[in-house]
Amino acid sequence: MFVNKMGIDADILRGLLIGLATSEGAGPPRRRRAQGPVPVVQAASRLFDKSPLPMWVYDPRTLQFLAVNDAAVAFYGYSREEFLAMTVQELYLPADRSASSEEQKGAWRHVRKDGTVVYMEVAGSTVRVAGESACLVIASDSSEGKRFELLYRSLLDAIPSSVLLLDEDLRVVSANRNFLEKSRQTAGQTTGKRLSEVFPEVIVAEMKLEEQVRNVFRDNRATQGQRLTYRAPGVPIRVYYYSLIPVSWGVRVDHVLLLMDDVTGQMQMSEEIRQMERHLASVVESASDIVLSTDTKGKILTWNKAAQKASGYSFEEVKGRPFFEYCDDAGVRSFFSRAAPQESSGMTEGNLETKDGKHRSVSWVLSQMTNDAGQAVGFVIVGRDLTERRKLEMQIQESQKLASLGVMARGIAHEIRTPLTIASSAAQFLAEENLTPEFHRECAGKVYSGIRKAGAIIENLLRFAHPTTNTNKAPVDLASVVKGALSIVRNQAEVQNIEVHTHLPPEPCQILGVAGLLEQVFMNLFLNAMRAMPNGGTLDVSAERHNGDLLVRVTDTGDGISPEDLDKIFDPFYTKAPPGKGTGLGLSICYSIVDQHKGSIGVESQGGKGTTFILKLPLLSPAGEAKR
Repeated sequence: MFVNKMGIDADILRGLLIGLATSEGAGPPRRRRAQGPVPVVQAASRLFDKSPLPMWVYDPRTLQFLAVNDAAVAFYGYSREEFLAMTVQELYLPADRSASSEEQKGAWRHVRKDGTVVYMEVAGSTVRVAGESACLVIASDSSEGKRFELLYRSLLDAIPSSVLLLDEDLRVVSANRNFLEKSRQTAGQTTGKRLSEVFPEVIVAEMKLEEQVRNVFRDNRATQGQRLTYRAPGVPIRVYYYSLIPVSWGVRVDHVLLLMDDVTGQMQMSEEIRQMERHLASVVESASDIVLSTDTKGKILTWNKAAQKASGYSFEEVKGRPFFEYCDDAGVRSFFSRAAPQESSGMTEGNLETKDGKHRSVSWVLSQMTNDAGQAVGFVIVGRDLTERRKLEMQIQESQKLASLGVMARGIAHEIRTPLTIASSAAQFLAEENLTPEFHRECAGKVYSGIRKAGAIIENLLRFAHPTTNTNKAPVDLASVVKGALSIVRNQAEVQNIEVHTHLPPEPCQILGVAGLLEQVFMNLFLNAMRAMPNGGTLDVSAERHNGDLLVRVTDTGDGISPEDLDKIFDPFYTKAPPGKGTGLGLSICYSIVDQHKGSIGVESQGGKGTTFILKLPLLSPAGEAKR
């Protein structure tokens, strides 16, 4: 016999069932009329029909609905006809159906017609009517209470501390997941147990834990900051700080909450943290790169040995001083001024001023330091001394210049031979007598013009071949640099039957750079283009302003670059030229020089349709600063 959970007497349920069985038109059980007073039958039938709670009658053998009341129709959304065509199990979630067929009581999950899942408290009774069995069920929606129960459990399990809820008998009412995992116990091993059964008796006695809980019940006052050392079976010793908090309604304490925070890790980590701090300090001091830190205003907080060695300044000399005093670089200042969480790091190159007044080229990486709230508290700056690297790059660049001169040897010879031939012929005429004054002046002018032109050619070659010792950046008119490079290769273009077209802005295009290095970039690009057009073609050079940058395009009509080579052409020593015809350093040097000028270089090419190199360099603003 079932235990009624909704306070409805089992005899009333039986009476309802008998009453329904004696009513007209209620299905098979109702055709066997029970003997009894008619008023009782009518009252039972009205109670079934008018009940505010969903009720139904079903056949226990087939589980088919035999009758449902109006409340069931309204609550579940099925019509009476739909109910009578269904079985009871169709109200349950699929996962609950097998168990529900054997039970007529308890809490179950039902599904309404619209798919809504509800928690229902179900009570039922089976009686025999005229020799046959029938079941009457009454259901109550417990979803709201179930939701609160689940919410309570979720909140309890979400607490990162271990939590026990105790009643006045010092028994555990509930324990959260954290406690069960730390103690390696199940809810069944904990719930309903006394404190002395959950914790070792020696701990309960030594800590006087039960006495403290009783005091909280009596005084309605929390205790905090108590230390508890606890070891569960098979688990290392854990150290907790626990608190006892009264849970009261009005002035009466119903329960006491035992909160335990595991501090074992913090205690073990304290020494580890100290060791780690010493290790990190050693790493920073031992680094070969410059490592320093500043506050948000750029004042130096730390300064490692590499920084002392590179600059000549000791930490005591720079501590609290602005970093800008030693690296007055626009990129560094710009990062400090715009630094924000979304721009937490940056890279730039600048000079580090040393104690003896010299400058060292350094590549800087700047990163923002933040606290736990994500607020900026300072900056970490790592610098790599580029002095030796720059020397090596200069040597490579100079050797590449000599290689370029070798490529242009034929054109250079032709370019010098022509004016010298004219001067030589004119000089031979001057050696003759009886020349008219006009012809004498003309021959002298030819000699002078030829020698001057040859001198200008040699001057350009010397300027190009001369080592670039001054790498300090200054305002440079890039259009003039392009024209200068073209003047050197123009005769080579004529020898190869290559037409040169230029489209350059009439006004100066000022950028911050090193003229000699930029000229080398364009020389390399022009010679590469000519090498791609051995049988003649067109070399087109254009420049235009775009969003604060100068875009320079160098286009040839050669055979183009294959797709598999496009990603490799800027790699050092990568070349498709035959041995002895190229070093594979030209475009790599171009990339490096353009990058030093805070620009970019790219390439577009299609097989058989030529190649276009695109350079983008930041223009100087009217104030004399680069846009980027």
